[in-house]
Amino acid sequence: MTRHPWWYDAVVYQVYVRSFADGLPTGDGNGDGIGDLPGITSRLPYLRDLGVDALWITPFYTSPQKDHGYDVADYSDVDPLFGALADLDELLETAHRLGLRVIVDLVPNHTSDQHAWFRAALAAGPGSPERARYLFRSGRGKDGVQPPNNWDSIFGGPAWTRVPDGEWYLHLFDASQPDLDWRNPEVGDMFEGVLRFWLDRGVDGFRVDVAHGLYKDAALRDQVRPRKPKKAAESMVERVLHDEPMWDQPEVHEVYRRWRKVLDSYPGERMAVAEAWTQTAASMAMFIRPDELHQAFNFGWLGTPWSAEAFADVITDSIAAVAAAASAPTWVLSNHDVERHPTRYGGGPVGLARGRAATLTMLALPGSAYLYQGEELGLEQVDVPPEARQDPSWFRTGKPGRDGCRVPLPWSGTVPPYGFGGPAGSQPWIPQPDDWANLTVESQLADPDSTLAFYRRALAARRAVFAGADDETVASAEDDLLVVRRAGVRIVLNAGTYPAPLPEGEVLISSGPLPGGVLPPDTAVWLGITASGQERSAPSTSL
Repeated sequence: MTRHPWWYDAVVYQVYVRSFADGLPTGDGNGDGIGDLPGITSRLPYLRDLGVDALWITPFYTSPQKDHGYDVADYSDVDPLFGALADLDELLETAHRLGLRVIVDLVPNHTSDQHAWFRAALAAGPGSPERARYLFRSGRGKDGVQPPNNWDSIFGGPAWTRVPDGEWYLHLFDASQPDLDWRNPEVGDMFEGVLRFWLDRGVDGFRVDVAHGLYKDAALRDQVRPRKPKKAAESMVERVLHDEPMWDQPEVHEVYRRWRKVLDSYPGERMAVAEAWTQTAASMAMFIRPDELHQAFNFGWLGTPWSAEAFADVITDSIAAVAAAASAPTWVLSNHDVERHPTRYGGGPVGLARGRAATLTMLALPGSAYLYQGEELGLEQVDVPPEARQDPSWFRTGKPGRDGCRVPLPWSGTVPPYGFGGPAGSQPWIPQPDDWANLTVESQLADPDSTLAFYRRALAARRAVFAGADDETVASAEDDLLVVRRAGVRIVLNAGTYPAPLPEGEVLISSGPLPGGVLPPDTAVWLGITASGQERSAPSTSL
């Protein structure tokens, strides 16, 4: 059994800070309806008892909150909305005492337009050293009235905004998020200082936002687009254009070689995981070469349709891609930028059953698993009323955006805010549905058949069965069955529409009932076997 770093096979729980727990009181003693650092700290025992190894916290830095913290005005302080530096220190101390690691978000592609650097750039004018920290350019056409190139913002509309003196600045996201020019050495020096600031305070790692986007094509050339695209690119998840001069440029890897040296200079196996929406598993794996970052999110798994063959392909390709990098794959089904996976899988009882089956399969795979807050409660995407939507992409495109996966968690009680914070009957920053009473943590802890109870059993089974396992993982599709073999265990998922005979072996855990010796549709099971195919002795954690 090989001893791996803690992150190699960790289960990491993503905390969307605004929506996890509200612990800061307002003047009347009630919460303000927005999650914060004290709220997270108060719920850390819940995460320990759930069985995760670490939490990843979305940005809590000083910010005007145009993109809910991903528009950073000061990388070395806490926004008063979420608390103070002392609250972050207490969170770290409490988490470490409970055996939990803490990963924090880092946003290096862009700053807020309220960052001191950008304010100085606007004041200094064209050609100044202050503007050289960002991507300011002259426009095209008569009097420069056209943007410098044809790039679009991820949030809709042009990726360029013109300032009063006539120049344009690049923002691949909202206009309030100007992109930095990483060809300017000041930018790299500033972020090394940011890394060291938080490492000195005790954080265990970083999730690197838009890790593939720091460098753009040096000429900022036009994007070559197909004449008849199948559909417009609507998000990082749905990008369909293959000429991408704004993404995944080779120079970006020098940034992460520098960061790796910084991380390695600290004790305690500090790490970084890349949010890199690359086009292939091979290009994703370049971010985790031995002298770069430690992990990269495997969005191929998240985007895989409900198909045994598709699941087998992404498992095989992902494992092969990271093998040469001496790292391990990551697996994720939901996050704060995408539709919750029970809804993607069809919604209702079918979507929930498929979500549990996909989760059980994912937790059996080698490498790390990243969970998104609320998935352990079986939460689905919420249809947020238009008047309550706050995602900047909603205001730029008129499309619902990401608010539906960011609704604050229900903790207890029978009416909003379900123990999230605030008086009974009040609503948090995004309103919660009125029918969530049976989905609260309090309610599900009392139900042995709940999704929360299932997650707790599944995470315990992962530790008992696969801790330190180095065995080869083999995935195949047999008709509508996904079959994975690893560490003397056979994992079977029925992605078809008819029951299938249950293979031989001891049932270690299943995602749903197994009536009459069959594996129902939309159900997964772990079966203990030996190399000869006989039953393997292992702790039973069946549903």
